[in-house]
Amino acid sequence: MITRNGLLLVFWFLLDKGFLAPLHSPPQSRMGREHHLRGMAGLGLRRHGASGVQRVKRGWVWNQFFVLEEYVGSEPQYVGKLHTDLDRDDSEVKYTLSGEGAGTIFTIDQTTGDIHALMGLDREEKSYYTLRAQAVDMHTGRPLEPESEFIIKVQDINDNEPKFLEGPYTASVPEMSPGGTFVMQVTATDTDDPTYGNSARIVYSILHGQPYFSVDSKTGVIRTALPNMDREMKELYQVLIQAKDMGGQLGGLAGTTTINVTLSDVNDNPPRFSKSILHLRVPESSSVGSAVGKVRAHDLDSGKNAEVEYSIVPGDEGNMFDITYNGHSQEGIIVLRKHLDYENKRSYTFKVEASNAHLDPRFLHLGPFKDTTTVKVNVLDVNEPPVFTKTSYTIDVYEDTPVGTIIGSVTAQDLDASSSAVRYSIEWKRPVDSCFDIDTVEGTISTNEMLDRESNRQHNISVVASKVNNPLLSNKVTVTVNVLDVNEFPPELAVPFDTFVCENAEVGQVIQTISATDKDLPAVGQRFFFKSPREIRNRNFTVRDFGNNTAGIVTKRVGFQRRVQEYYVIPVVVEDNGYPAQSSTGTLTVRVCACVTEGSLLSCTAEAVFLPMGLSTWAVMAILLCMIILLAIFALYVGLRRQKKRETLMSSKEDIRDNVIHYDDEGGGEEDTHAFDMGTLRNTKAIKEKMLRRGTGSEVTAQTEINESTPTTEGSADIIRDYIHQRLQENHLGFSAPPYDSLVTYAYEGDGSVGESLSSIESWMADGGEDFKYLSEWGPPFKTVASDKQLIVLACVLFVEVSK
Repeated sequence: MITRNGLLLVFWFLLDKGFLAPLHSPPQSRMGREHHLRGMAGLGLRRHGASGVQRVKRGWVWNQFFVLEEYVGSEPQYVGKLHTDLDRDDSEVKYTLSGEGAGTIFTIDQTTGDIHALMGLDREEKSYYTLRAQAVDMHTGRPLEPESEFIIKVQDINDNEPKFLEGPYTASVPEMSPGGTFVMQVTATDTDDPTYGNSARIVYSILHGQPYFSVDSKTGVIRTALPNMDREMKELYQVLIQAKDMGGQLGGLAGTTTINVTLSDVNDNPPRFSKSILHLRVPESSSVGSAVGKVRAHDLDSGKNAEVEYSIVPGDEGNMFDITYNGHSQEGIIVLRKHLDYENKRSYTFKVEASNAHLDPRFLHLGPFKDTTTVKVNVLDVNEPPVFTKTSYTIDVYEDTPVGTIIGSVTAQDLDASSSAVRYSIEWKRPVDSCFDIDTVEGTISTNEMLDRESNRQHNISVVASKVNNPLLSNKVTVTVNVLDVNEFPPELAVPFDTFVCENAEVGQVIQTISATDKDLPAVGQRFFFKSPREIRNRNFTVRDFGNNTAGIVTKRVGFQRRVQEYYVIPVVVEDNGYPAQSSTGTLTVRVCACVTEGSLLSCTAEAVFLPMGLSTWAVMAILLCMIILLAIFALYVGLRRQKKRETLMSSKEDIRDNVIHYDDEGGGEEDTHAFDMGTLRNTKAIKEKMLRRGTGSEVTAQTEINESTPTTEGSADIIRDYIHQRLQENHLGFSAPPYDSLVTYAYEGDGSVGESLSSIESWMADGGEDFKYLSEWGPPFKTVASDKQLIVLACVLFVEVSK
């Protein structure tokens, strides 16, 4: 080992000779591993000579030392030797060492300058150390040379094998792949020095996995070595790869790793049934949709490549069944599509086909990817309840059918081999179900009560059929009984019609459309006929049947007037098409109303009957208001007169002879009938009658007698003058004359007086030339206002006159 190290140092010196000073003397260290230090001018101090201390040149220079790693000797490993030319081997020079690992890893002999390594070193942990050395005087410690730095390098040896840091590995490659298909690449790492020797030069090889796979010795790329490897034959392969340093030479270190290669599946296998025929059994009582059995086709592929679609081959007897796919178990579930009947058919045979859902075009040449099997289903007999011949029954019956009448029947049979007898009953759910009864043996249904279609037009009853030998086995069926209508109600008018006819209506005009209703059902299909009663001849209106269950009231004349007749009552006969036919007579009330030319209603109120001019509603209200005001004024007037009369009598108690009766009342002309009866002035016959009634003496009677045969003119001034004189005589001689000195003055006004008539009524009649007919030109609505206007003015004049 020492010889080897010496040769390595010599080789290193030859490489780095430019950094070392030439040796003036042979090396002094053993085996030539020391650095000989010689003096150099200007770098050291020479201690010899009489002239004293002189500056001398440093006599030692070095660059680096080498030490082998992983040293395992019993003694410290020798590294090298420091020496200076100032050292005369007289123990006057002392060598010191400092820096990385000084004193712990490396040590120096102070006298000789030999450096040793105290422990084994690992280059992979630290590849070099930097230290400093200096030569000082042994006694004074004064530096003889400046401090110098050097490096100790750890020399590499092949002590680390290549390693696969990411192993073991997992890879996948599709089955049926061609040879040379890439699988993956692996890489090993060697921590030895790649710059020194072949310690880090790696070569790859395959130790296990041949002949299926191969590896590239330099790159570590793994490929398939055999083509068309079948996953169904072998799915998992384990490959062992080796990485060896020193270029694979003998003595090199090696590392290995494992690669688990899986062949991924492709769809290269069709599904296959394990049996060519499959036997199944199912009870005939199985419900529709229940499972009958299972079939399974095995596919050697996996995943979606193993998915199988099942179908029943058309034809044969497979229409009674369906098949579904269970993806979890990859089975086909055969389910019942229709009800089974052991008595009708006891077995079914059909074929089931299984095919792959996902095909790979690359492998279609391998054959059809489907398979078929025959399924035979045997139906098992089950003791079943009786079966009705129909799923439901419908019976029609008239509502007047007598009690106990058979209206229909139901039939049920036991289809089992035992063929038991059947008994019938009605399941009563509601009280109305008691209207019917059933024969327990024959199954005939009869009425138990009278039926009323108007209260219940349809009955739904449940009939139960059960076996005699096993009553628990029963079946039900619904029987619908429709109660048919008997025409017992006559039709009637739909509503009590009340219509009107315009005064200006034309002949043949339809003034109202009517319809009818009938309590008898059905409402759909009913037919009604309308006509006028034969025994009544109506000259005003007639009934016209439109043929669609409606009719119209038609006028037969013109000239309807409210003042003549306001209402007309029209009888209408309505008849249905039932058997027997029913009919009724209804009436319509027709009012006569005022309408505009277009036929729109203008006025149809009751007050038009009493006013010849046809007042409107507002005009009637105004007149009524005036009458109410007149009554109020009259009542007030009477009250004031009574009050004033009482005050006059009270004031005349002192001296009645001196009283002058004064009337502070203004006459109202011809309308003042309280103070003076002007009617008497105009009727001579009335004057005579009054005189006779007063019962005065014969003398007065003779004077007041008037010859009735004398022709007079009504309102004559002479007759009135004579009457006034007669009244004066009556007051002077009669017992009813005012007492003592009372003064009674009589006068009159009117056409014969000097002041003529002061009545506002006469003045209005004189000015009656004002005509409101121009309002009619504004349109039909103002025609009535023109006539109402005159009456309103007349009412207001009366009101003013009475107020005076």
